[in-house]
Amino acid sequence: MNQREKRAFFSFLGKKQQELGHPRGLSTFIGVFTPTILTILGVIMYLRFGWVLGHGGLWETLIIVCLANAITIITALSLSAVATNGKVGVGGAYYIISRSLGIELGGAIGFPLFLSQALSVTLYAYGLAESLRIVWPGVPLLWATIVIICCVAALARLGADKALKAQIPIMGFIALSIAMVWIGASNAHIPTGLRASGPSGEYSFWALFAVFFPAVTGIMAGLGLSGDLEDPERSLPKGTILACMTGFLTYLAIPFILWYGADAATLRDEPMVWSKIAPLGSLLILPGLWGAIFSSAVGSVLGAPRTLQALANDHVVPNVLGRAPKGKGEPVLGMGVTLAIALGAVFLGGLNTVATVVTMFFLTVYGMVNLVAALEQWSQDPAWRPTIRVPWQLSLAGAFACFGVMLLISPLASMLAVTLEAVLYLVISRKEHRADWGNVWHGMYEALVRWALFQLSRRKMSARNWRPHIIVFVEKLEERLGVVQYADWFSQDRGLVTVCELVVGDIAELSDEISERRTFIRDTLREERLPAFGEVDVVERLDSGILTVVQANGMAGIASNTVMLGCPETPERLAVFLGILRRLELLGKSMILGRVTDRTLAKSISEREVHIWWGGLQRNGDLLLLLGYLLSRNKEWRGARFRVLSIASNELMKNNTEHALGEIMPELRMDAEVEVIVKPQDMHVTDIIKNESADADAVLFGLNIPEEGEEEEYAVRLLEMVEGIDNFFFVRNGSIFTGELI
Repeated sequence: MNQREKRAFFSFLGKKQQELGHPRGLSTFIGVFTPTILTILGVIMYLRFGWVLGHGGLWETLIIVCLANAITIITALSLSAVATNGKVGVGGAYYIISRSLGIELGGAIGFPLFLSQALSVTLYAYGLAESLRIVWPGVPLLWATIVIICCVAALARLGADKALKAQIPIMGFIALSIAMVWIGASNAHIPTGLRASGPSGEYSFWALFAVFFPAVTGIMAGLGLSGDLEDPERSLPKGTILACMTGFLTYLAIPFILWYGADAATLRDEPMVWSKIAPLGSLLILPGLWGAIFSSAVGSVLGAPRTLQALANDHVVPNVLGRAPKGKGEPVLGMGVTLAIALGAVFLGGLNTVATVVTMFFLTVYGMVNLVAALEQWSQDPAWRPTIRVPWQLSLAGAFACFGVMLLISPLASMLAVTLEAVLYLVISRKEHRADWGNVWHGMYEALVRWALFQLSRRKMSARNWRPHIIVFVEKLEERLGVVQYADWFSQDRGLVTVCELVVGDIAELSDEISERRTFIRDTLREERLPAFGEVDVVERLDSGILTVVQANGMAGIASNTVMLGCPETPERLAVFLGILRRLELLGKSMILGRVTDRTLAKSISEREVHIWWGGLQRNGDLLLLLGYLLSRNKEWRGARFRVLSIASNELMKNNTEHALGEIMPELRMDAEVEVIVKPQDMHVTDIIKNESADADAVLFGLNIPEEGEEEEYAVRLLEMVEGIDNFFFVRNGSIFTGELI
């Protein structure tokens, strides 16, 4: 089959698809360039450009035009980068933001974007109704606005293709009106002294900028129809950039035309100054003005339902709002909701405040599109492969410029817009969303983590910076949730907690079981709201497996430095754990052996007690006090009673211990009571501990390293000591900072 036959075949196939209800998408010219350029060359150009020139003068106006268009062109380039990286679906700006920053942020921006598009229909209709008063002074504004909205909706109901094709003659009217003003200006004879050569001083530069800037916020018109385009990856950048450049050149020319055609006073005082300059007056100007306003309204009424449809497709709003008749792309109910909002807004009366907030929402979207492009380019995800590359610094500058302009236009409206978006983000975040696409945050976090790890690796660890990064070994997570809870409290939301299930066996035989347990651990930690990482490892033996996993866990300055194990019920099992103490100490790892009978903490905070049994700095006392301090910084323990207890053999030892603790406790800055008990001759240490700590909510003890072969004997003594105590922890400081942690 030669090239001519192939073209004929695909042309025939395209016609058949249309006949079968699969219409071809919109072209670049109809779907992007036309709605974008008509929204740019709109109301501000006709009714406010002369006013800005009259008050700002020629050169200040040109600076305003260049600055405003610079922001728009940067945004267009950022949009082009994102659009050429992959498919851009229904929803335009919402689709781009949600696929890069996640559904939560996308929805927080997308819903206000939909409202802005719907309310823009009302604003444009009001503008068209007010302009009718030029030829019909007595026109009823309210009813004229309602009729215009209904006409716009009726045209849009015919379909995006027909509605946009109806805009093509409007471009002719706009071009004709510009030509007429140019002809009129070239024949005008305005004395140089009367021209708008310098600022009037009545309005500041930024006040004039705020009035002009909405004139260049039209690039969302084409973006909103992304789902209807035949080739969005090609059409969006090409049509948007071409429209922006056409608008920029037009806005550079018009100030000179108006400067030649009217004096400064006329520019400031006459909204329809174009009619004063052009031959035949309003006759050839009004069609362009009315067409520009009407086409902007059509673009908004086409874009709003599609934004709502995209939100519905992602289950941010009810699915029914996104449904469209079979074979057609028009979401009927979404169109109805848009029409209802637009008509309802008519009865609000004055819409100046609403119009400002609408502008804020559009600027927020511009800023977020720039931010998406900057973050994607900076993170350098392997999937980021746009054919149009924009330096991330340029996109980031565009984002900051958008947010800065928001504040300059109206700080109050900016705060209202941001507050609404923040509330929407919090509401959407509470819902469970399933998204099978990635987003930029994964790449961002990886880049930040990589940078942070390199910084940590270059800095020497000191006792001042040491904090517990705990790896908790459990046989079954559901039976040791209390131990994991305390590990989280000991880390005080700063250290890392890893929960590891060790499975003794052959990995080839246990692969399915491992996958199920890994999922179970992840889900359980999430349900219990325990901020910990979960993993499952297969080992040949328990003791050697613990040592192997501990050495492999973590990296750089955040490797696990503390091993936490549930204390077994039997001396034989406990002896196994005690047997690895010496080797853990050689690795610079500390150990915590704990048992938690009840993690519910039924007592009120003021009734809770934590006992720390002190044996001296060289016998784990520093780590005991540090863990006690970290525990006291959690909200569940802040306000509880902390006691530091020690046993002395005589009064002299008691005085020495009290003196030592008296110097240490002020440095620790923990509100704790100190009590040193002199051991009675007829009483065993174990009995003293049971008498004092039987009712405590958590008890911390030091842990020695038994001699080889004596592990089981030592295990028996430990279990006897804690008999009757619900929640206890044996602590061994194996770090390189023994005696220095406080």
